[in-house]
Amino acid sequence: MHILFDEAGKLMPGRLLSEAESSLQVELDSGKRLKVKAANALLRFEKPDPAQLMPAANALSADMELELAYEFAPDDEFGFADLAREYFSAQASTEQLVATLVCLQGAPHYFRRAGKGRYKKAPPEILAQALAAIEKKKQVQAQIEAWAAELAEGQCPQPVRDQLYKILFKPDKNAPEYKAVVEAARSTHLNPLALLERAGAITSAYQFHWQRFLFDQFPKGTGFPALQAPMIADELPLASVQAFSIDDSHTTEIDDALSLQGLGSGTVTLGIHIAAPGLAVLPDSAIDQVARQRLSTVYMPGHKITMLPDAVVQAYTLMAGRDCPAVSLYVSFDETTLALRDSRTALERVPITHNLRHDQLDTVITEDWLTGEAPAGAAIAEAHLDALQPTLAFIFRLARHLKAQREVVRGKPENFNRPDYTFRLQGGSGGEPDGSETVVIGTRQRGAPLDLMVAEAMILANSTWGNWLADCGVPGIYRSQASLAPGVKVRMGTKAQPHAGIGVPSYAWSTSPLRRYVDMVNQWQIIACARHGKTAALAAPFKPKDANLFAVISGFDAAYTAYNGFQNGMERFWTLKHVQQAGITELTATLFKDNLVRADTLPLVLPVMGAEGLPRGAHLRVRLGAIDEITLEVSGTVIERLDLTEGVTPEAAAEDGEDGDDDGLAAPLSLAIDVDEVPPAEPAAS
Repeated sequence: MHILFDEAGKLMPGRLLSEAESSLQVELDSGKRLKVKAANALLRFEKPDPAQLMPAANALSADMELELAYEFAPDDEFGFADLAREYFSAQASTEQLVATLVCLQGAPHYFRRAGKGRYKKAPPEILAQALAAIEKKKQVQAQIEAWAAELAEGQCPQPVRDQLYKILFKPDKNAPEYKAVVEAARSTHLNPLALLERAGAITSAYQFHWQRFLFDQFPKGTGFPALQAPMIADELPLASVQAFSIDDSHTTEIDDALSLQGLGSGTVTLGIHIAAPGLAVLPDSAIDQVARQRLSTVYMPGHKITMLPDAVVQAYTLMAGRDCPAVSLYVSFDETTLALRDSRTALERVPITHNLRHDQLDTVITEDWLTGEAPAGAAIAEAHLDALQPTLAFIFRLARHLKAQREVVRGKPENFNRPDYTFRLQGGSGGEPDGSETVVIGTRQRGAPLDLMVAEAMILANSTWGNWLADCGVPGIYRSQASLAPGVKVRMGTKAQPHAGIGVPSYAWSTSPLRRYVDMVNQWQIIACARHGKTAALAAPFKPKDANLFAVISGFDAAYTAYNGFQNGMERFWTLKHVQQAGITELTATLFKDNLVRADTLPLVLPVMGAEGLPRGAHLRVRLGAIDEITLEVSGTVIERLDLTEGVTPEAAAEDGEDGDDDGLAAPLSLAIDVDEVPPAEPAAS
């Protein structure tokens, strides 16, 4: 005697060895013996042999017409044998009985299970829906196969092109466009990026990086709603200073300016004046909502996406020739010893007399000119800056003093051995770059006099205001670093804590409210302190442990990291463009870590072959390999070691490059598409 039983939904025939009240002992054709629940036995038969039954039944089942079986089936619940007798004959054979059972199991859209071996017809309207879904699935699969074939042949279907960035970085893995790319990548044995490049989906490397960033960070576009800058309601006093700003020529969001009073009196007062959108833009207003969504201006060579609309920026920027609303910090110093005496904050209008541009003046406002060891050049006279020399000279002297004080706290001097690189694009349309421009890479020495003056003044303001917020019991957004030990990162929080990297007791970004949302938030808090003093905690927009403040920190941290990553990536893109445009095939570089070298005259870090066994700091000549503008990768080969003949020890060269070792290294291009992943199972139609 043989039986057919259901084992976890699978039909299995076997020879019956013995049976008890609730279980059966069965031997399979393989010789394996199983204990089967009696309730799972569906059919007992003498013939055919179990090894022959299932092949014969499956063949018969494949020929059964489901529509006809559906018509023959009773409207009420029925057993598979009942349908077999209706469909085949009243004396249906074992093979026909099992074929009917296989057919019923394989057609859940026609027949629903009602128990072991028992079924019920699906209602006609449900069946119609299920059949339509099956037909649609067939059509979609046919479309997937057609698109995959086009991709494999080197052509990109328009729907795939339209979904390019979604497919690669945030895919819906059930979408037909995604499945077509995966299927084509598997059939051609190409990685998805190479496949899409070959098919023409990526026509411009620049646009690939730019559109990918917009897709990720600005899916609704970079335009602004119609917004009007509100007027400042306060009657602000006019400050008795002549202030000037120091920025590069492309800066439109002029956040900060400086002034100096009291030269020759023994007590000199440095004024640090910050644009004051916080006096007019209120929390939760329409402009605030835009700023909070963007959180920062995005910078890249030749272009930027501002945090605020240009009309709003122009209403509050510190433009020369205007009396501009400002939050001013006045810090008094002993003119001889430079000892700090006191500080105060004022809400006022500040006359801005000059917008100095350091890219135009760095070569003329030099340390020698500031110390009187060199005469003023023609550029100084043309810009009418002779009268500023005493002011700039004192601020430069003060900046060096403040830097030296911070370095005592840091425990070591700040390293300015590497220059800052500048990127200028030529030959474009004048609007948004398209990648065809010629790039000119220049250098600006970090720690140049104008740069140092601004940097130290901003550190002084951010630290002083950070301490003041804490003294007033008003929360702010701080940046802190516990120590300079390896792996200790800068963190953002609401408590005033030391910043070891800068060497100050606390540090609250407050000096760029037109381009960083954190600074706008801190400015609101500072304004409350300026207006209310010790009772400011009651009036400040953000209270201690305010959930909104923590939400700002979380959002800003993520956005700022993404924006900086994009800026670094685009600078690397244009650096590689420069290498191509200038026909650079070899360059000199310094080994700083494992097989990584840093180019001497370009902002470029790359891996090289042939560096095994060389010491950190070795100076090398490197031959460049192929450049990939999509992944931003380039490698090189060491062809000569130079420091052995230059008289520079590797140790000295290593010390020159000890900070920021990985700056400029291409971040790996991480795709969310996985050709090896098993496709997610789709629910059966029902």
